[in-house]
Amino acid sequence: MSVGTRKEHDSAHLHVTGAARYVDDIPCPANTLHLAFGLSSEAHAGITALDLEAVRAAPGVVAVLTAADMPFANNASPAPEPEPVLAEGVVHYVGQPIFLVAATSHLAARKAARLAKVDYEPRPAILTVEQALAAKSHFEGGPVIWGRGDVAAGFAQAVHRVEGSFDIGGQEHFYLEGQAALALPEDQGMVIRCSSQHPTEVQHKVADALGCAMHDVRVEMRRMGGGFGGKESQGNPLAIACAVAARATGRPCKMRYDRDDDMMITGKRHDFRVRYRIGADAEGRIVAAEFTHLVRCGWSPDLSLPVCDRAMLHADSAYDLPNIRIESHRLRTNSQSATAFRGFGGPQGMIATEVALDHLAHAMGRDPLELRQRNFYAERPGAACPRTPGDISGIWKAGETHYGQPVEDFILGGITEKLAQSADFAARRAKVAAWNDANATLKRGLSLTPVKFGISFTLTQLNQAGALVHVYSDGSIQLNHGGTEMGQGLHRKVCQVAASIFGVRDEEVRITATATDKVPNTSATAASSGADLNGMAVKAACETIKARLAAFMAESTGCAPGEVRFEAGEVRAGETALPFATVARQAHAARISLSSTGFYATPRISWDRIKGQGRPFFYFAYGAAVTEVVIDTLTGENRILRTDILHDAGKSLNPAIDIGQIEGGYIQGAGWLTTEELVWDAAGRLRTHAPSTYKIPACSDRPRIFNVALWDEPNREETIYRSKAVGEPPFMLAISAFLALEDACRACGPDWPALRAPATPEAVLDAVRRARGAA
Repeated sequence: MSVGTRKEHDSAHLHVTGAARYVDDIPCPANTLHLAFGLSSEAHAGITALDLEAVRAAPGVVAVLTAADMPFANNASPAPEPEPVLAEGVVHYVGQPIFLVAATSHLAARKAARLAKVDYEPRPAILTVEQALAAKSHFEGGPVIWGRGDVAAGFAQAVHRVEGSFDIGGQEHFYLEGQAALALPEDQGMVIRCSSQHPTEVQHKVADALGCAMHDVRVEMRRMGGGFGGKESQGNPLAIACAVAARATGRPCKMRYDRDDDMMITGKRHDFRVRYRIGADAEGRIVAAEFTHLVRCGWSPDLSLPVCDRAMLHADSAYDLPNIRIESHRLRTNSQSATAFRGFGGPQGMIATEVALDHLAHAMGRDPLELRQRNFYAERPGAACPRTPGDISGIWKAGETHYGQPVEDFILGGITEKLAQSADFAARRAKVAAWNDANATLKRGLSLTPVKFGISFTLTQLNQAGALVHVYSDGSIQLNHGGTEMGQGLHRKVCQVAASIFGVRDEEVRITATATDKVPNTSATAASSGADLNGMAVKAACETIKARLAAFMAESTGCAPGEVRFEAGEVRAGETALPFATVARQAHAARISLSSTGFYATPRISWDRIKGQGRPFFYFAYGAAVTEVVIDTLTGENRILRTDILHDAGKSLNPAIDIGQIEGGYIQGAGWLTTEELVWDAAGRLRTHAPSTYKIPACSDRPRIFNVALWDEPNREETIYRSKAVGEPPFMLAISAFLALEDACRACGPDWPALRAPATPEAVLDAVRRARGAA
């Protein structure tokens, strides 16, 4: 059976040989024009004069467009509030596109874009959360508040209380393949090839920009060189610009950002400042918690509102908090519009709670792991068993989140205990303490942290997917679905689903580029839902064709359709066993349809974001990580020494791909929390806008010992083969690395170190000083 087996990525051979074709590798017609944006140099200003004569006269330039030349909608926003592709008289951040250059080469376009003369009338720029709060610069008109219970009464009962403030930095996506798009005008409409996680949104925005219907725009996307959320909405301006320029010139148009431009123009992970207050009774049960999220969203809403919602949804982390209040300030600032990033706000909401819990453990003089376990949601006996009707007895009561969703599948107690055992946590805890007693300069830290992450789009309508499957008369199978491949192995998993249903080898199944003319109205490949949604849609299409073939075989052999089996490349009915290809050929000759669409909508979910109540998630994915680190108290330099992970992937569709996702997610998360620091200057200019100044993890930053295992039990919910999503949840495993660094800083003195993220050497040194009592 293909599902559940270790298979390489469907493009693995192409990747390692360099033959995998991305947007920038597609051969273009000889008359293709290349585009570049002219960018703002001011964070907030009115444009009083725009002189583009030198741009138009530059070598190779064919056309120069401004907002006035946009024939219809000048809007790239994924949100209801518009976000102009080209500035309309006012610029809102350094790096905002003002005009568009079309030239005969990429270099010519970039050089020409720098020749513009722009006169600005400076306006006050809001760059920090303090400035935004003072100016009441909020999206949604003010803070959003959710919660449950009576927080004041809870704190009145608390024997132990702590409060603090925690800064969480943003993060650049740093996908290997930058943003890119290509527009090919046709006699009926426009073809767009782009690096996008959301082809349907590109189709929609291009159609609006051209003033045409969506059926006049076909968007095709074969693969991305990474996305991580940065290609969910940030690719819209390139596709729109290419389409408008292609319509204006009648020539194909292509655009790709150079890395510096990419980092200057596009949005990042949201940075947060979280103020927290948390209290526990004498036994260590948390009785009250309060969080205030101050979020720098940038100049436009983009996806900030749902990102901030998810941060609030995950403010419970893995803990049953009876009295909790979360206040979220979505602040408009004059910076790049912060956007989707792996975890979509969940990591920020979770790490703030974990830091608060560690602070509480420090104040109580208790072991942080014991405090965590004491406050876990109740673990249902037999939680890993598939759900059956009426199986919830009155003996066991599910905990309930602050947004009203029962936690019926909690398995972190078992995961944590097994990981603590396999990682030898207790003995290593003692060894770390002994090391720190004996060493004044190098201090070690150790932390075990859990992950509970909700799976589904919080906008309910996005939880749907379609697929198109063809079986050809030679037995080969071609399929298409609405998900996009960004290196995460989605296409391989979906092909394994089809191969398993038809009982054929994986090599018999071919997947084609995601295209809006094959599967319409698709959702973004995001929210860790790619395999869940598209796998089920493909399964539905395959099962329809399989039922037709089974009925055909049953009629010819005298068996019941239910007795027909598809396995080992054959279709078996009673004593008859025919190759799958033979059955396909005979069915075609008998005029039986060998093509079908499939559709899937996630069940059991509903969500009211205004009230902050409902069931936004179909299920939760779980995991836990133990990380050991060492810091140099003289320089702040630090290293991850060892990481042990036990992660819940349900009944894994492909253990090799899932383990790769877990490893990659952890390392990316560790980068966010240690080395990746975004720095803006006082004028609002991003100073870390290149690989020379922005430090993603390198191979040498990986843990020296890196053990990853899967918690191999089926999902209780009826997902695709009882698997669980594994795209975003592993990212939060890296919280253990940050808390291990904080633990090492705590070993330097009696005071709470208040380590900030990212834990750069400078941040570590500051935390060490605080632990030692320095102001």
